[in-house]
Amino acid sequence: MTDPIFDVVVVGGGPAGATAAHELAKLGRSVLLLDRAGRIKPCGGAIPPRLIKDFDIPDSLLVAKARCARMIAPSNHRVDIPIDNGFVGMVTRDQFDEWLRARAASAGAQRRTGQFTAIDHTDDGLAVVHYRVQERNATGEGVLHSVRTRCIVGADGARSEVARQGGVPGAERTRYVFAYHEILRAPSPEQRGADYDDSRCDVYYQGRFSPDFYGWVFPHGDTLSVGTGSADRGFSLRASVQSMRQAAGLTDCETLRREGAPIPMKPLPRWDNGRDVVLAGDAAGVVAPASGEGIYYAMLGGQLAAEAVQTMLLTGKAQSLRLARKRFMQLHGTVFWVLGVMQWFWYGSEKRRERFVKICEDRDVQQLTFESYMNKVLVRKKPMAHVRIFIKDVAHLLGLARV
Repeated sequence: MTDPIFDVVVVGGGPAGATAAHELAKLGRSVLLLDRAGRIKPCGGAIPPRLIKDFDIPDSLLVAKARCARMIAPSNHRVDIPIDNGFVGMVTRDQFDEWLRARAASAGAQRRTGQFTAIDHTDDGLAVVHYRVQERNATGEGVLHSVRTRCIVGADGARSEVARQGGVPGAERTRYVFAYHEILRAPSPEQRGADYDDSRCDVYYQGRFSPDFYGWVFPHGDTLSVGTGSADRGFSLRASVQSMRQAAGLTDCETLRREGAPIPMKPLPRWDNGRDVVLAGDAAGVVAPASGEGIYYAMLGGQLAAEAVQTMLLTGKAQSLRLARKRFMQLHGTVFWVLGVMQWFWYGSEKRRERFVKICEDRDVQQLTFESYMNKVLVRKKPMAHVRIFIKDVAHLLGLARV
């Protein structure tokens, strides 16, 4: 190994890893950002205004601005929820993730393309990260490389190999939804039906499209993301998307690519190994239950991981790595718990999905939900609205409200 000893090696160049690398490089740390080539995560691509503001995302990265969300019940009853005085930004992950990686490099992080394989340690306690690059050796295999580092940020996605190799306790216990989507070329004006709206996100709460999650049709400017997810391994995600395309009038649209991946639905109980590894993004399990939102939480997790690593490098105290999870759960643990309960209950049957969409007709529900989503804080300034929502929610739970 002829490389210098890096302060940090970040494994994974998605939003979490690229953000961690950027933050650490800005602090003057020597950072290696290792990422696989050609990997695009299946994702609806929605980013809230809080993310755009906190992470200085330029408007040029937004391929569309959604100004309405449509909830579609099992009966096909539809509820349009306008986004008052604002929008949800839509990005395409190949362009968005690459921009984040390039920003990290511009701050001083070194970029390398390769597949992470293993972690071990030198006699003096430094971590050694092994990875395979695409160039071929004499036997036709990818060439193995190794690099030494003081700390590792594992941002290599759900079922993180860094977490397993690094010995993060409980990493094997997280739950997953398997997500699949197809990127379509948006219909031409001649192909569009009267109901088509390229500024609206459609969310299907129908068991035929997912028995325990939801299906989506999200606008991406010149393209569309049509996808679904489920923890039921026997459920055909591809067949579901084909049915959804038919229901949305998108059967004749050109399919540009297909992508699938496991998506975690619960934060891991530990994000560090107590020595030199800390996790971020999907590797840490920070995808919001019920909504499936992950980009904002991934980037925040990357930022918090960077802060924890910086503290560890300054103090020499490995327990500082625990600060990443502690701070995240202080900020968003309650929201994740509430969303988990919502998914468990409201997505459990067609009758409950029908009632869930009915609740979303309520203006108080719409305003408080979007204020919380857009700003990533629980809205507390309207106590009477919360009381009204609670009463209506209980009425639906008990079957007293009419659907």
